[in-house]
Amino acid sequence: MSTTLTSDEYAAFQKFLEESAGIVLGENKHYLVTSRLSRILSDNKLASYTELLARVSRDSRFREIIIDAMTTNETSWFRDGQPFEIIKTHVLPALARKNNGPLRIWSSACSTGQEPYSLSICIQEFLTMNPGLLRQDVEIVATDISPSSIEDAKAGVYDEISIGRGLSGDRKGRYFQKRDGGWEIRKDIKARVTFRNLNLLQSYAVLGRFDLILCRNVLIYFSTELKSNVLQRMVDTLSPGGFLILGGTETMSNYSDAFQMIRLPSGVIYQLKSRS
Repeated sequence: MSTTLTSDEYAAFQKFLEESAGIVLGENKHYLVTSRLSRILSDNKLASYTELLARVSRDSRFREIIIDAMTTNETSWFRDGQPFEIIKTHVLPALARKNNGPLRIWSSACSTGQEPYSLSICIQEFLTMNPGLLRQDVEIVATDISPSSIEDAKAGVYDEISIGRGLSGDRKGRYFQKRDGGWEIRKDIKARVTFRNLNLLQSYAVLGRFDLILCRNVLIYFSTELKSNVLQRMVDTLSPGGFLILGGTETMSNYSDAFQMIRLPSGVIYQLKSRS
C-alpha cells in the first residue's frame, strides 16, 4: 500500500471534492487528504489513492465514505456565543410577531448536532425569560452532508470531551442527563430538532420555508460562484423578512444583494429585503 499522494492524485481529489461537495481544496492541503484518507486505504486494503478514487466510480458507498472523512470537523456548543445572543435579543422578538404558523429554523451544516441543540436550548431559555411572548411552536431542521454525523446527532449522546466544548456546567445540569457512555440531551430539547442528510449542492425544496437560516463557517470552503448560488437558493427558501446568520469571518459582500445587513452590539445579521 502506498500512502504517498502524488500530484495527479491530489488534483483528482480536488476535482472530486468540488464536484461532489462544493469544497475547494487549496494547493497546499496534501496533508489533509492523507491524514483523513490513509486509514480508509488500510481498512479496505487498497494499494493507492488512485485505486480509492477508482472504487468511487464502481461503489457509491465509497463516495460517502470519502466525503464523510473530508468534511467532518470539530464543533462546539454555543459556538462563538454572539449569534445565540442575537437570536435571543433580536431575532426571536422580531419573529414573535409572526402569527401564521410555527417558526422554522434551518441549521445548514449541523455536524454532530451541537448547533441545532444549542438553538433549541436558546429557544427554551427565551421562553422561560419571556413567558407568553413566543406563542408559536418552533421547528429546527438540521442538515449535514455527512451521514455519520447525522446519525451521531440523532442519538443526542455526547462523551465527556465533546460535552465540555463550550457548554457551561449549569446548562449541562439543566439540559442533559448522565447515562452510561456519556450525556444525553433532554427529550423536550431534542424534540424540536429534525435531522436530515443533505448536500448543499442539492435542491432545498424538500425542506420547506424558513424564518431563520444559520449557514456558519460553510461558505469559506466554496468557490465564489458556488457561494452566490447557495445564497440565492437560500433567499428562495426564506420567508418574507427572514434572517440569515453567517460565520464570524464570512460576509455577504459581492455574493447577494437580497439582504439588508443589520449591525447589532453583539454582531451582524442579515435580513431578507422586501420584494418589490
